[in-house]
This record gives sequence, C-alpha cells and structure tokens, in this order.
Amino acid sequence: MNYRVGLPGLYLAARLVTARPTRQLIHSVTFGTRMNRVFQLCVAWLTLVSTVAIADDWPRFRGQAGSGVASDSDSLPNAWSPDSNLAWKVQLPGPGASSPIIVGEKVLVTCYSGYGLDRKNPGEIEDLVRHLVCVDLTTGDTLWQKDIKASLPEDPYDKSGVSSHGYASHTPCSDGTNVYCFFGKGGVYAFDLDGNNLWNAGAGKESDPPRWGSSSSPLVYKDTVIVTASAESQSIIGFDKANGEKVWQQEATGLDGMWGTPAIVRIDARRTDLVMLVAKELWGLDPENGKLRWHVKATSSAQAYASVISHRARVFAFSGAGSVALDLGSSGDLDDSKAVWRGQVSATYASPIRHKSKLYVVSRGILTVVDAESGKRLKQMRLKDARITGNARFGSLDYASPVVVGDRLFYLNASGQTYVFGLGDDVQQLAVNEVTTDREVFWGSPAVSNGRMVLRSSKHLYCISDKSETVLPRESFVANTDNANVQAALTDVRRRGRGGRGSQAEYAKPANDTRPDRPRRPTSVGAEQGN
Repeated sequence: MNYRVGLPGLYLAARLVTARPTRQLIHSVTFGTRMNRVFQLCVAWLTLVSTVAIADDWPRFRGQAGSGVASDSDSLPNAWSPDSNLAWKVQLPGPGASSPIIVGEKVLVTCYSGYGLDRKNPGEIEDLVRHLVCVDLTTGDTLWQKDIKASLPEDPYDKSGVSSHGYASHTPCSDGTNVYCFFGKGGVYAFDLDGNNLWNAGAGKESDPPRWGSSSSPLVYKDTVIVTASAESQSIIGFDKANGEKVWQQEATGLDGMWGTPAIVRIDARRTDLVMLVAKELWGLDPENGKLRWHVKATSSAQAYASVISHRARVFAFSGAGSVALDLGSSGDLDDSKAVWRGQVSATYASPIRHKSKLYVVSRGILTVVDAESGKRLKQMRLKDARITGNARFGSLDYASPVVVGDRLFYLNASGQTYVFGLGDDVQQLAVNEVTTDREVFWGSPAVSNGRMVLRSSKHLYCISDKSETVLPRESFVANTDNANVQAALTDVRRRGRGGRGSQAEYAKPANDTRPDRPRRPTSVGAEQGN
C-alpha cells in the first residue's frame, strides 16, 4: 500500500481483521455495536489517511479524473534547467508516447525497443518488445522493469501511421494496488506494484485502414478496467480487474478516428457516465456495461484526438473543428439545444484544461483562453520561438496536454520546452524551461505529485523539484500576444486542416477495410442494437 503517512501498526491490525485492502475499508467494514470503539477510530483514521494518499497520486492519464490538475504541488519551481532544480534523470529502454503515472512513491511508464526506432531501418518486427518501468519518485532509482515481447501481427513501422507515435502510446492506470497497461494488439496486462504479472488479456488484432493504431488510455471504474480498443476491434471493453475476464464489450464503427481517453463523470449519487468524444459526436455510456445512454452532435471533425474534461456534471470537448459544452443527466438522442454552448476554438492533439472560470487550450503553438460559461474566446498568445518537432504532413506533433498546479499552467511541447504561465486575472508567462540540450522527443504529458513533476522523453525520465537553485531567465522566449502573429498561425492551422490526420469526410467503410460490419454506435440502454 502507498501511504505517505506511516501508521504500520494500525494498518497491519486493520488488514488482519478485515482481510481487505485499506482503501476499501470505508465501504467494506460494518460498524456493529460490538466492535471496539478504539478500533473504529483506527479504521476511520486509516480511511482518512488513505484518501489523502490517493488524492496525492497521479494514477492515470492526466491525473485524478483526467483533469490535468494537481492539488498538492505548489512548491514546484517556475524555472529549471539541465543543471538546476532537476532532482534526477534516468535512462529508459526505449521511446514511447505514453505519459508517466505516479502511485505513492513509484513512477510507472511504458516504452518499447527492438523495432521501429528508425524509419529508414526499422529492423525486424519480431524483435519488438514493450516495457513497463518502475522508478522511485524520490531517488530516481529503477525499482523494476517488465519486458513484454510483441504478439504478432503488429502494424509495420515504415508502412503505416504508427511511426507518428510508436508502439507504447497508451498511458497505464492504477487503482493504488495494481497497475494496468494497454499495449494495443499486444493486449492488456495487469501487474502489482512490485512488478508481478497478475494477468493478461487480448483486446483484438485488427487494424484500421490507415494503420494508425490506437492511443486511448485505460481507466479503472470500480472493479472494471475499461479499454478503448478503437483500432484493434472497434470496441470498448470492460475487464474484471481481478482476473482479466471480459465483463462486457461494445462494438461501434464510430470509434474510428478517436484517439482521446474517455472521462468518468459522476452526475449524482445514482448515476455515473463514461463520456467520450468520437468522430463528430459525444457519447455517454453506462460504465457498468458499456451501453450507450445518450449521444449528441459535437463538431464536424472526423477525428477526435483530445480528451473530454469535466467540472461537476458538465463536460467540455474540443476537436479540430470547434468545441462544445454539455450538462449531463439526459438520455437518448439529444438535439442541439442540449448543448450549453458551441464554440469556434479548436484543438489538435493536446486536451483542454480548466482553472476556475476559464478553459485553456494549446494548439499549434497558440495558447487560447476560453470562458467556461459561454465558450467565448478571451485571449490568444502565440508561443514565440517554440521549436517544431514533427513532419511536413502533420506539422509539429505536440501530443502532451497542459497541467495546472495552483495558479500556474505548465505546457510541454514535443521539443522539450516547458512554458510556464501564471493564471491570474490575466495570463502572464513566467518562464520557458528545458531539462536537456540533447535532441529528444517529448510526447507524453507531465505527471505531478508531492511537489515533483515527472517528464518523459524518447530517451529519459526527468524529475523536477524545487532545490532552491537559481536559473537564469531566457529572455528570448516570451509569449507573443501580437494579433498579427496569432492570426498568421491560425491561418496556417486552417491551411493544414483543422481535423489533424485525414479529412473531414463522413465515415464510409473503405474498400480495403476487411473488418466485420458493425453498428455505428454501441448498443443503447434498453435496446438490442445501436444505429
């Protein structure tokens, strides 16, 4: 168990009596009249400690609830460099586009090696190996590493879109006891926090016609691990987290073009929705069985890269062709009037983030501030001198999403530049930082916990913390609010195409698509088949 407050005696006593994980005590212990009052107080205190520990963790893509907001790390410095405020640096066995997670004092991240490291000479696909690496958050020591040999077939690196992200693109997730990884065609794996393999299960071996692969990260809901296997089987699948048995599976062609991670949104004491942005629509599913509760038109974009975020029972979704806000609680085929607002602000790869009454979106090197109540664009800032890491077809492949710590926003681009903004009444740039002068690619989003920020690159993990070290400011990197520059950048986005990969055309099954015919949407609640 991962407690930052040590009460080993009480914890052991509680485990001996209940024989259940401490994190479940509040749900599983029945306080009878014969239970000793002292033991009741011990259990209550342990539950409180457990809740605090969980709140400090960063247990999935974008942390708690996928919000990207850290609650316990105001001590993070504004500035760092390869020589200052860098707690540690550790080499990884290979690259990846997944993000690190933090559970207690452990950092976990996935990567791959053996194949697909060089487009001109990718090697032999039979040599592909995926890895799960566990590192000590405080010291940077590697605690353990698990190597998973690829289960063929896999999409070839030099003849598909996989080269734009690689073979380790799904961020793992944890329930505080175990860690769950999705490796695309390689399947789903569960390990305990000591690295012992608990189970593995398949999620499909299919390929989407352009062979992009998938990147949606797994989630834990109650006793179920939810996996979005969009490319592998056009499915959303629920696995029993204890043994890997398939609890439910919903198939839908509407998952094509979806790379974001769903959000688990608690509407009230009786209802929780699994919300996902897919091509042109928002879906709300029942996480108990994967059935569709509602769907509504989102935007005209045929691709959905960014993940949905929520505040209470309201969700916000940004695509390459606009944005939408929706209050949850309804069911069925919702009309446009159900939307709180529809906006023109777009996103490419990075997901939005909310702070107080505003939303922040970074796309193509431009930070946009949006009023969360109306969807109105409040401000835009072009990130001056941001280096581009990508290709001619898709532009800069800046996959990482911003994080908020206190009243500051941190945004990491693919070249390794981290822009730091103060989020007062007006947005103010505070610094631009780098952890290395070497050429490395940073595709994962930062993980933040316990006053530390962890970044992953194609070669290393880096940990940033306040060491009271002075970093000289870099005057050349200043966010530019000149309207002419912003509009020039926006014109470039429109010229390239707002939707990102592919076109905005309505989905039609390509001639080379050999996958089975499936419904467009998951099966609806109370119906035998979606339509």
